[in-house]
Amino acid sequence: MRRTRDGDWEHIGWEAAFDLTAERIRKIQSDHGLDAVGVYLGNPNVHNLGSLLYGPPLVRSLRTRNCFSATSVDQLPHHVAATLMFGHKLLLPVPDIDRTQHLLVLGANPAVSNGSMMTAPGIKRRLEELRQRGGRLVVIDPRRTETARIADQHHFIHPGTDALLLMALLQVVFNEGLERLGRVGEFCDGLETARLVVVDFPPEHVAPMVGIGAEAIRTMAREFATADSAVCYGRLGVSTQIFGTLCQWLINVLNIVTGNLDRPGGAMFTRPAVDLVASTGRGSLGRRSSRVRGLPGFGGELPVAALAEEILTDGPGRIRGMMTVAGNPVLSTPNGVQLERALADLDFMVSIDYYLNETTRHADIILPPTSALEHDHYDLVFNLLAVRNTAKYSPSLFDPGPDARHDWQILAELHRRLDRGQLTARWKRRLRSKLGPRRILDLGLRFGPHGTGLRPVASGLTLKRLEKNPHGLDLGPLEPCLPERLRTSERRIELAPQAFVDDLLRLRQERNKDPASASLLLIGRRQIRSNNSWMHNYQRLMRGKDRCTLLMHPDDASDQGLEGCQQVVVVSRTGRIAARLQLSEEMMRGVVSLPHGWGHHRDGTRLATAEQHPGASLNDVTDEQLVDPLCGNAVLSGLPVRIERADGRRR
Repeated sequence: MRRTRDGDWEHIGWEAAFDLTAERIRKIQSDHGLDAVGVYLGNPNVHNLGSLLYGPPLVRSLRTRNCFSATSVDQLPHHVAATLMFGHKLLLPVPDIDRTQHLLVLGANPAVSNGSMMTAPGIKRRLEELRQRGGRLVVIDPRRTETARIADQHHFIHPGTDALLLMALLQVVFNEGLERLGRVGEFCDGLETARLVVVDFPPEHVAPMVGIGAEAIRTMAREFATADSAVCYGRLGVSTQIFGTLCQWLINVLNIVTGNLDRPGGAMFTRPAVDLVASTGRGSLGRRSSRVRGLPGFGGELPVAALAEEILTDGPGRIRGMMTVAGNPVLSTPNGVQLERALADLDFMVSIDYYLNETTRHADIILPPTSALEHDHYDLVFNLLAVRNTAKYSPSLFDPGPDARHDWQILAELHRRLDRGQLTARWKRRLRSKLGPRRILDLGLRFGPHGTGLRPVASGLTLKRLEKNPHGLDLGPLEPCLPERLRTSERRIELAPQAFVDDLLRLRQERNKDPASASLLLIGRRQIRSNNSWMHNYQRLMRGKDRCTLLMHPDDASDQGLEGCQQVVVVSRTGRIAARLQLSEEMMRGVVSLPHGWGHHRDGTRLATAEQHPGASLNDVTDEQLVDPLCGNAVLSGLPVRIERADGRRR
């Protein structure tokens, strides 16, 4: 579709759309430089085989430094920790949940998320089986989540203080001689540094800040360290805070020094059928930085918290054109109102998306791909994060329409028209286009760790074999694989990377702050019938009561003269949003919670179902200036806010 002069939309042919898109992008880069075009890749790309195979080559061909994605409002700290400790951004330890005897969960709600960065179908059953075999489930969260309800123990924690808690847990482990690295100690450097940096974080010092008693912290550390097997797991709540990268580092350290890395029941690495660790770059931190604020880049991308300012701020390298692929950053990145203003200021924007949503409504061209039921699927990314090694190929359920295009075909065609690469790069592009996703996948399976290789009659994995097993293949449990799988120069674990040790200065300053605060702290929450901003236009998932409510402890509401079910206004530095107040004793005092992904009230969208249940966008009050300075990941948890009555009356 093409936007008309009067702001409406008209259908045009694919060739005309490709021609216009390529022409506008080439002109912007010719007039203003390569960096004048930016790219945003949304979360659905990692769930799409074609997008994963054909998106990165297109982005590289643009040769712009202004690449952004949902990674930096999500799991970026995991990747940074993996690169600096294990040598590759995708060497991500996965909890061996089916064999562990002790699971410590920080800032995660797997009973709802189904195991984010931990692909575990039937996660609630797995958690119940953990307890049935005599194991323990301990949850640390400012809200008594759905996971906390089935746990053996739940501790409230002040938002944003998880790094202090982890330092105290490690201090107890070292101080009481509970460390036991086992065979991992043979290829691990930095143990003495790790021991030294936690010395001045005893439980008594951090307890007032985190809101958990010193003796409870000591007991938590002892039970974890002395369990037959244990694993610490932290997700969105610890990643999207001011110390997110330190948290993911310290989680890895806790698992390592208690002997729970690379052993059954601990944190383990997968051996997926298609091994992305072998075929993708390691990742690097700070090789590039954003133009306006100097935020560090990682793995060829800049933090998305910088996107709006890179469009709005004049000067060489200013973004004047954008390409978005399967993303809705207006709802999913901080200060969405500012980003709306920025997108409206662009000279040109193209969106590869089948939704006319809060972001794509600003596009000049929309290129809609086939739906998920019209193309084949193989999970490249999430098999890398699975609690068992598995492989499954899902053919499309329906044939696409005669004039439809798959994501990979759209991306490949734009790549063909925009490619300025050398002869070798152009040859690779042509070969990739000729092969298509099926053949590329077959090659990946054949030459992966479970494949046949060049032996046509050998037993092993091929696409043909997968197609004969429509329910997929179980390739076995996770197995110890270190040090062989490490990608550091000497195949050794770096327990105390200097970048993390240096960043502890910030944490020490935080420890010395007065824990008392007059502000309420805002956190998000996951919901089982939502996936970020995706699922709100499906009628079957939108039935029932209003789910976009602000949770608050009854005592906090009483203190402010508020009552349940009334409309209130959430106010921050960046904006104001209205929501219905829901009182809940499952909230920690001083903390309020609003789910993310809502806010479907903008003009110009075509989301009929979502518009009937608009809710409020959490990211209209998040602050793009608040980031984890170590990697630039957005801070979406622990934001200071105040709550007002919607009618303006004062108590």
